Order: sequence, then C-alpha cells, then structure tokens
Amino acid sequence: MADFDRESMLEMFIFEMNTLIEQLEQTIVQSETEYNSDQINEIFRIMHTIKGSAAMMMFDNIAGVAHAVEDLFYYLREESPTDIDYPTLSDHVLEGADFVKAELMKIQDGEPADGDGSALSASIKSFLGVLKGMGAAPAGLKAEKAETAKPEAEAARGKADMLHRYKVRIHFEEGCEMENIRAYTLVHNLGDMAHEVSYVPDDIIDDSAIEIIRKNGFMLYFSSDTSYKKVHDHLSQTVYLKTLNLEELTDAPEEGAAPGAAEISEEDKAEAKASHDEAGESPAPKREVLQKTASAANEEASQAKKSSQAPAHMISVNVKKLDDLLNLMGELVISEAMVTQNSELEGLQLDSFHKDTRQLQKNINDLQGIILSMRMVPLSNTFYKMHRIVRDMCRQLDKDVQLDIVGEETEVDKNVIEHIADPIMHIIRNSIDHGVEKPADRKKAGKPEKARVLLEAKNSGGDVLIIIKDDGAGLNRDKILKKAIDNGLLKKPESEYTDKEIHQFIFLPGFSTNENVTAYSGRGVGMDVVTANLEYVGGTVIVDSTPGEGSAFTLKIPLTLAIIEGMSVLLAGARYTLPIVSIIKSFKAPKDKLFKDPNGNEMITERGEIYNIVRLHEFFGVEGAITNIEDGILIMLENNEQTICLLVDDLIGQQQVVVKSMPKYFKKVRGLSGCTLLGNGDISLIVDVAGLFDK
Repeated sequence: MADFDRESMLEMFIFEMNTLIEQLEQTIVQSETEYNSDQINEIFRIMHTIKGSAAMMMFDNIAGVAHAVEDLFYYLREESPTDIDYPTLSDHVLEGADFVKAELMKIQDGEPADGDGSALSASIKSFLGVLKGMGAAPAGLKAEKAETAKPEAEAARGKADMLHRYKVRIHFEEGCEMENIRAYTLVHNLGDMAHEVSYVPDDIIDDSAIEIIRKNGFMLYFSSDTSYKKVHDHLSQTVYLKTLNLEELTDAPEEGAAPGAAEISEEDKAEAKASHDEAGESPAPKREVLQKTASAANEEASQAKKSSQAPAHMISVNVKKLDDLLNLMGELVISEAMVTQNSELEGLQLDSFHKDTRQLQKNINDLQGIILSMRMVPLSNTFYKMHRIVRDMCRQLDKDVQLDIVGEETEVDKNVIEHIADPIMHIIRNSIDHGVEKPADRKKAGKPEKARVLLEAKNSGGDVLIIIKDDGAGLNRDKILKKAIDNGLLKKPESEYTDKEIHQFIFLPGFSTNENVTAYSGRGVGMDVVTANLEYVGGTVIVDSTPGEGSAFTLKIPLTLAIIEGMSVLLAGARYTLPIVSIIKSFKAPKDKLFKDPNGNEMITERGEIYNIVRLHEFFGVEGAITNIEDGILIMLENNEQTICLLVDDLIGQQQVVVKSMPKYFKKVRGLSGCTLLGNGDISLIVDVAGLFDK
C-alpha cells in the first residue's frame, strides 16, 4: 500500500464515520423505550459499515467495539428476544459511539488512535449473553447457527462442486469522488464470502484507476459458496452505488486454473488496456488475489435504505474552498466600490457608465447571494445532537424531560454554526439542571411530571433567533441579586436594576447560584461560554424568566459574518461603519429636547421616550469631533431591547462592507468588531454596537 493516498482516505473516513455516528445517536435517542425492526436494522447497518471501514483503515480497536455492537443487534434482529432492558441497551450503544468519537478526534488531531476498547467490548458481549438467556430461541449469532444447522455444508466448504463463480460490474454515483478507494472498500467488505478474487482495473490503489472505474465501471470476479441472492443483497448495500450487474458464470474455468476459480474475461482485459492507453499509462496487467478474514456476519448485510445514498446531483466541497471563494467575493465587492466611487469621476456626466455599473452591481449582488447560500447549512444537525444531552442528563439527574424541536430547517453560515453549538448545549444543560424540577416536585406544583424544553429557530430580518424555553421553576431573581452583591458586581443602586439586567449576571465568568457542585454545574463555568461565543459572531442573548413558570433564552445571531450592510458615518475626519441591523433611525437633536439627569448623564426625549446619549468621540477618545449635540447627527441604536442615541459628526451613506479581522493589538479595544476597506482605499473601523451599551 505504498502508493496509497492515506491522507485523503483518512479525510473521507473521518467524515463518513462522524456522519454515521450522528445517525446512530439520533436513532438511539428516538428508541429509548423500545426498538422497532427498522431501527434495529438501521443500527446494525451503521455498525456493520463502521466495522468494515475501521478494519480497512487498520483501526482495530474501533472495529472491535463496532463488531461487538453489530453482533448484539444481529441477535436482536434474528431472534427478536423479549423482556429487553432497553435503557441499558441504549447505554451500551452510546458508550460505543462515544468511544468511536473519541478515537476519531485523536485521528483528526494527528494522534494515534490507541484507546483500549476491550473492556467495553466485553461489557457488550456480557449483555448479549444475558439476552441469549432471555430469548426464546437462544441459537446465538449467525456463525453459531450455521455450525449447528448445516454441518454438512461447513464440512464441504471449499470443495469445487460447492462454489459459484460470479462476475460483477459496478458503477458508482457521479460526483462521489475517490472511486478507487470505494472499490477497494467493496473488495475488503466481501471478507471470507469470496475466494479467488480478481478485478479490473487490477491496480485499484493507483490514482489512474479512478478514471477507468468512472468510464467502464469496476469489474469484479470471485468464487463463493454463498447464494446469488445473498451476494446480490450484500453488494446492493455498497455506498454511492449507481448500478449493479451481478452474473453467475456457468462456463468452465480455464485449464490449469484452481477449482472454482473466477477468471477475468479477455474482453474485460482488452477494455482495461484500452482505458489505460487512453490515460497514457502502460497496461501492465496482472492478477491480484485478496484473501481477507472477517466476521461470518458479513455473509448477510442489512437491508440499507436507498435514501441513504447521495443523489447524483450532490457533491461534497471542502469548506476551505468555500472560504476562499467568499474571500474572493469580498475582494470583488471592494473592487466594484473602488470603480464606482473613484474620485476622478466626480463632476463628469457619464450616463452610460452609471447604467453599466448598476448592471454590474446587480450581477455582483446575485453572485454574492449564490455564494452565501452555498455556505448556509441547516441547524438540524446541531439541534438533533441536543437529544443526546437531554437523554444523558435525565438519566443522571433522575428527571423526565421531553425536548421539542421547531424550525430546525433554518439555515445559517457554516462559520456561525460552529460557534453556537456550545452556547445552545450550555443553556439546555442549565435549564435541565437548574430550572426543571424532579417529577415528584412538579406533581406537587400541579405541573405534568414530564417537563418540556423547546428548542426553536426562526428568521428575523438579517438575523436568526434561537429560542430555548423550559417550563421549570424559572430563575430566582433574589438569589441571583444577592450573589451579585456578594461578588461586588453592582454598578448602580440595587433598586434601579430591572429583572432582565439581573438575569444577565448569570452569564458572567465564575457566577453560579448552585450551592452543590455536580457533574453539570456549580463551578460557574459554562454560561460565560454563551456570551463569549456569541460575541465572537456578533450575537447576543436575552433572558426572560417567570418564577414558577419557566425561563426563555433568546439567542440573536447574524446569518453570515463576511459581508454586511453598513452605514458610513464621519467622526473627526475619519469614517466609521455601523451595522444597519442595529440602526432604528437618525435625526437632528432640537435643543429643547436635551437635558441631563441628576448624575450628569446626557439624555434626550424623542416621541415621548427618554434615551441616553453616547458621544462616539468620547467613547474612543478622539479629538477634533463636533462637541455640540445640535450640530451633529444622532443615530438611534438598538441592542438586546435597549436603545441609545449615538452622536456622530455626519452621515455619509449606506453600502455593503466586507468585514476584515482586526490585528491582535486592536482586539482589546472595546467597541470595535472589525474593519473594512472603502471604495477610495481608506480603512473604516466597524463599531461593535454591543460594546457601546456596556459603556
């Protein structure tokens, strides 16, 4: 395997294993009380695939654990035992999934996958032994049944008159990529079902085999004592299978060939040679014989659903390529602004030019929309993972909680979704641990014993709202306030704090009202991750809680981080950019509406409401800006249901801006979220509106 592209194969292996583990966990949490036949078959298929792929990649510890789970579900499928302890069964399978995930994490980080799964495998086998004692027909696994039911067939295995000779031609789905590796996997998964295996192209490890397989398909010859139907069923489970042509050969083998051997036909050899010649390669035909050992369970693959195969019109794209494409899109937006806002065009009558630039802007906007849509992924995967969190916590804390998911089809940018999984997880854990009562306590309070947690997503303009709501006891306002006072966190008189402001204290690092340290809470670590991750993507969180009725956490996150609509403002001769989504309106300040409160804070009345005034030049310590409020422009900004009026020198106009990251020494400056390059080549700092409210 010296020429084997292991790095690319590892990438595909990790991706497919993670996908299978996600499917496995979703199936398990949906089957907590009882498994139906479809779920048993699905889990068996997943573990069979994990076992085969891990064995092919020589990760024997993963293959061993997967084999143990596969045997367990083979028994469930074949014998249908009764009186099964389903929660314990789920625990064993999820422990196996956790082991595989831990090993995959090591592989992804370039570390050796050296976890010892022998104890876990032994525990699963022990549970299987208990099941066999319960079952009505404890005949065991397929290999054991074969020994007792057909001893004469086992004794005759390998005899020439018992072997069938098969010829297979397989075409994979277009766009599945790495067809040679998939062909190698197919051969490996035949295990001891097949003997005297040969195939065309003969060197499937070589990259040149990819084009041959795409054009002519993968030709496979082997002998087997397995029936035509079982062979066909097994091959039908091949991932990304497009067409399968299985033929049982009846002509006699060549003179001198081993009994039962399957010979490559001259036509197929000629076809392979022609394909090699077209690719500019020397034919170098040879015959490969693979003898692989595998479980006898390989003789029957589960009936996989056709829907699990990727459609021909879908392709996988590396995320880095999408990032590069988006960066180029950003540069295109900047270049378009440089052309249309060129100072040399001022004062010129260029009707045709402006007409053409409007068409160019439209095309760029359309292209931008398509590129951004390519990066959008649904929240479903992130949401469904929370079922596992809820299930494990209920088992540990002796609580009964049902997780309801709404709007999981809502899409957000790939880079955004990576930073919101942890906040959602921590809030759900906090709701179950702190908010939801135990069944007995809920019954005393007149509530249903089963608590409910709602996880909902919906679009709101250029943002996505994620709502996590429970029907528990709610937040204890007085307890939170007392803890904040003890920690010296109050910055104004206690009486001036609203309930929502008090609730925000729970997001501070080290803040916890839980007196007992548990596996899930009590150390003040976790909820501060929520605000840290949300601030990174420009998001916010709002808490609303009613004692005795429950709490609601609303996460407001942007659809994308790369290109935003911004308002350019002037301050002391420099240009700053404000996100349009935070702006309510802009206006001139009449003198008769300005006043100061007893603490000297500047205020303004607008349509019967009173708002604080923040001077942007004082916030950043900039000199040379307009100091008279009446001469400047006030911009009304909203954040977390709070509103302020920001004083700037003047408005320049609205435009799309490409968000660029700040140098490290700028990131400590409060109130800045990034920068952008303007059409005239100047740099404009992007104001972090949330930072203004903290001030």
